[in-house]
Amino acid sequence: MGFSYRLVLIATPSPRRRFAFDSSSFSGEAIWRRMMHSATTPSRAPIIRTRASREYAWIPGKLPFPNFVKLRRIMTKSSPLSAKFGLSLRNEATGRVEHTVGDNDAVIIVDHGSRRQESNLMLNEFVAMFKARTGYHIVEPAHMELAEPSIRDAFKLCVQEGAKRVIVSPFFLFPGRHWQQDIPSLVADASKEHSGISYVITAPLGLHGLLVDVVNDRINHCLSHVAGDADECTACAGTGKCRIYQP
Repeated sequence: MGFSYRLVLIATPSPRRRFAFDSSSFSGEAIWRRMMHSATTPSRAPIIRTRASREYAWIPGKLPFPNFVKLRRIMTKSSPLSAKFGLSLRNEATGRVEHTVGDNDAVIIVDHGSRRQESNLMLNEFVAMFKARTGYHIVEPAHMELAEPSIRDAFKLCVQEGAKRVIVSPFFLFPGRHWQQDIPSLVADASKEHSGISYVITAPLGLHGLLVDVVNDRINHCLSHVAGDADECTACAGTGKCRIYQP
């Protein structure tokens, strides 16, 4: 038995929708792929909600090719920070809404710190990349020890820039002592100087699937450099460390 499709105008969101998410921009191709993957019955039709509160829906019907129809605009007096400032994705299995950084938030990316100045400057470069990619308004680097700026300095600068909440993101791989003890202690001390400013300390990078791609990309690039087909990467440029060692 085959399926065909038709367009239907929906006045209110379906209580059994598979997912709902906010975004300032989604390509038609991306939305089409998600809908083809997720929508199977009218009661489980996906709803796409944009920041302007316009909804687009597609459900099975009679037309051979699905399309999008703009639904009524929903006006509300107030909305949560996630709807105002960033992406919000509802997890159907848990019912949890995942929020992103808002306009009143600041992010501090903190690494260990090094006596080697070149290493410390790389954190600045990463923070610049992170800020440009995410579009977050306030993003500052910090070193746990051995170098400046310190966590205290970065926290103070975030507050001066207008932050009402500071999100501290440890630039560490795994949850060792620095994440469990040292960083929380340093952030708590820094916050005492700024009454009314809340803070969050996020998890370290951990076992994130994207790190597999990062590590593999680094390995492949280094092998290409050793073979003479690529320049040194920014991590080891000028050091001569990326080479074949013969015992």
